[in-house]
This record gives sequence, C-alpha cells and structure tokens, in this order.
Amino acid sequence: MANELFVHANQQEVVIALTADKRLTELHKEPRNSDWNVGDIYLGRIKKIMPGLNAAFVDVGYEKDAFLHYLDLGPQVKSLIQYSKLVQQGKQKQALLSNFVKEEDVPKVGQIQDILNGLGNIVIQIAKEPISTKGPRITTEISLAGRYIVLIPFSNKVSVSQKIRSNEEKNRLKKLITGSLPRHFGVIIRTVAEDQSIEELEGDMKDLLKRWDDIYTNLKTAQPGQKLLGEIDRTNVILRDMLNDSFSAIHIDDEKVYNDTKEYLQSIAPERVNILKLYKGSEPMFDVFGLERQMKASFGRVVNMANGAYLVVEHTEAMHVIDVNSGPRAKASNTQEINALDVNLDAAREVARQLRLRDMGGIIVVDFIDLHSAENRLQLFEKLRDEMKSDKAKHNILPPSKFGLIQITRSRVRPQMQVDTSEQCPVCKGTGEIKASVLFTDEIENNLRFIVNENNPSSINISMHPYIAGYLKSGFPSLRMKWMWKYKKRINVKAVTAYNFMEYHFFEGENNEIKI
Repeated sequence: MANELFVHANQQEVVIALTADKRLTELHKEPRNSDWNVGDIYLGRIKKIMPGLNAAFVDVGYEKDAFLHYLDLGPQVKSLIQYSKLVQQGKQKQALLSNFVKEEDVPKVGQIQDILNGLGNIVIQIAKEPISTKGPRITTEISLAGRYIVLIPFSNKVSVSQKIRSNEEKNRLKKLITGSLPRHFGVIIRTVAEDQSIEELEGDMKDLLKRWDDIYTNLKTAQPGQKLLGEIDRTNVILRDMLNDSFSAIHIDDEKVYNDTKEYLQSIAPERVNILKLYKGSEPMFDVFGLERQMKASFGRVVNMANGAYLVVEHTEAMHVIDVNSGPRAKASNTQEINALDVNLDAAREVARQLRLRDMGGIIVVDFIDLHSAENRLQLFEKLRDEMKSDKAKHNILPPSKFGLIQITRSRVRPQMQVDTSEQCPVCKGTGEIKASVLFTDEIENNLRFIVNENNPSSINISMHPYIAGYLKSGFPSLRMKWMWKYKKRINVKAVTAYNFMEYHFFEGENNEIKI
C-alpha cells in the first residue's frame, strides 16, 4: 500500500490529506499559529474545585476553563506540584531530577480536593482540544513524545509497545534505554523503535530531555495561562507517528511549511528526504491530485460506494448512526444472503475509512443489511475489525446484535472533521434574486479599483470560476488587458474549479488574500 501526504497551506489554516493507494483516508485542518493543540503544556490556575464531579476547572487562558478530572491527575501529580513550586521559587537548580526527592504516588481512587485544595497554579498538558462549547480536557500526567520513545517525568517505569511481538527485541530495547535513562524519568518505547540502534534511541532521548529543559527554563518566570512548551505542528506529528517505507511522496504547496518539514524530516529520517516535493503548479494542488473531488464525495450525508451501494451518515447529539443500503446492486445469480454479505463487506471497509476521515468519536451504530447466517455475521465482524486495525484512535467494536447492529466506541481528541459538501446557488447565492449579469464585470472592476487605490499592490491575482476567467481573458484586447493598461498593474486571472459561478477573490502573491 503506497501512502502519500498532501499539505496545503494558506494564511488561515493548513489542510493535511493522507491517501492510501490514491484514496483519501485522513483529513486534518489546523489553524495557523493555533494554541490549544493536543500535547501543549501550560501553567494553569485552579479556578474552581467541584467535589461532586471529582474534578476541577483550570484557567489556561482559553475563553472556557479547562476540565481536569481526578483520573487525569496521574499517580505522580504530587511530585509535579512540588517540582513546579521549587522551580518558581528558584530552589530547583537544574532541569534534571537527579537530586529531586519524589513525593508519594496518589491512589487510583480518591478525592481531587485532597490533592488540589489550597493550590494556586499547576502545570498541565492538553489532552483533548476544545470541542463545541467545551474547554480543553487536560491532564497533569506529563508526557513528551518523540520518534521512538515517549518520555514520562517522575516515573521509573520502562514499558514497550505491545505491537512489538519478539520478547528478545523487547528485552534488547529495555536494556538499551535503561542504560541511558536519567533518574526519575520513565519511558514508553514505541513500535517504530523495533530494530533501531542505540544511537537512534539515545538521539531521541537527548531531544526529549532538551524539551524538558525548555519547560524548566520557561517555568521559572511563567505566569498562569502561559504556554511552557508547544507540540510540533500536525504535519510533523503525522510524520513522526506514521512515517514508514510505505510513504512514496509528501507534497507541500507552501515554501515555509516545506522548509520546516524538510528540516524535521532530516532530523528523524534523513534517508527519506527525497520523497519530499514542493508543489509549484499554477492549479490548486488538491484539484490536480483529485483530492477536492474526493473530499466533496466523502463528507456528504450520503456516501456512494462502487456498484451502487451507499451509506447514509447521520449525526445526533448522543451518537452517530450509519445506515448501509445496497441500492440497485444485486446479482441475479446470487441469493439474497450472498448479495447482502457482499454489500456489507464492502461497507465495512468504507465505514472504517469514514471513521478515520471524519474523526468521528463517541458511540457509532452501524445498521448493516440483515444477515441470517451466524457464520456470515462473524465474517462481517472480523472484516470490520481488520479494517479498523489501521485506525490509531482507541476504539472498541461489539459483535452484531440480534437486530443486525454493530456498535462502535471511538475516542477522539480533536473536533470532528467537517467539510461542507453543499454549495450556494452560483447565480442567486441563496437570495432567489441576482444582479443583472452585465453588471458582474463592473462589480469586479469596482473592487479592483478600490484595491489599487487603497493597497497599491505591485501585482494582483484574481481567482474565479473558469467560465468567468475565460470571459475576462478572451478576445483582443481582453478585459484583463484593458484593466492592466488602465490601472498600470500586472493582473493575473486564475481559474479555480472549486469556486462557485460568481465567486472571486483577490490576492497579492499566491496566498496573501486581499480582503475587501
């Protein structure tokens, strides 16, 4: 299976698409310069303790207070609290914990007020980004994720990913890590560490200890709501967690993001830098590689599959419901049971893809077509479990119920991905009325005149629907040429198939949109 990563960046956001064999499997949208990313570490201020919830609300600078439950404190929370106090009082003279005296671990069952009463500030890590009207979900069990290991301060445990099957390899990795592990630091050895050399592991350890040193330095003078350490950007997180030999190309259309990614790739896998490609085409990258079409086709209420079968995806407050329909698909030579099984097996693959693509979380109920054979129901269940193995999110799948429903629980730490698959009427934009069409070019020119007078850019790019772009560039002299002579500016007209008929935008350069 060949994986490709596509990264489109503009002023507002970075859109990341992951494909497997040219088929879109994951989509992420990250606001540029966004705070509150999973993994970010802050100094928070305890706002209110809620004994009834066994939780506390913590001010981390977000508009809504963050939520901290007792179970998210972690056993070493007292050590973290003591360490933070000593650092801010100037009594902890080094970042490492060699001379630090650990506090006793807190019990798994207890009351949060017994731990946090009388405490003002606390170091926390974002465990779940703000979703809807809720603030971030946070934890005090700090962890620093690297390429091969996850570093856990105040812990003494060394554990190995269960996906590494060989006991001999597990023992080798534990021995290598234990020999270089500083006092009072624990480690989780990740799956990608399998067969790696001591140099690679120690290099990763060194980088993570440097990040801990940054936390120590920032904590000395930090005020509540201040970020102590930011997680790496989403593009690099995907590369860190998923990069392997199956990646054939990484396409990026922004030079800054390209250079940042190249620098990160050189640090974790210098031998793979050659797969990184800077896209310089004149057409939008997602259009050229067919991603825009796949996004529109995959995020609607109805998701069509091959041979006429389709899914209907409904979102409610309590759960997500997916209904499987065969449509016109039916082979006359097969029985109803065999046709239903064929459709269900195809649907299982698409359901697994949809869960990753939309990052759906909570309770998901899938209504497959009824199967009367217990053997066929088991085959469907095993197929869905196999397809879900590539999903990194924690999930649990229950066998089909007597009503033919399969229930899935899936955790997510980011807002669900939404792509608007509906478009405004290209003529009336939802009003039911339009301007006289002969006035449309006058409207564009009026806005062009305003931009020239107010912004005076050296050149102007106008992106619009291909039909309008063709009209402006047709004939001699064309309207575009007349405007260039009139306003003494270089004016480029760019056709964008994703725009509706009467949509247009002005840009200075490639991505710097001029707001009107």
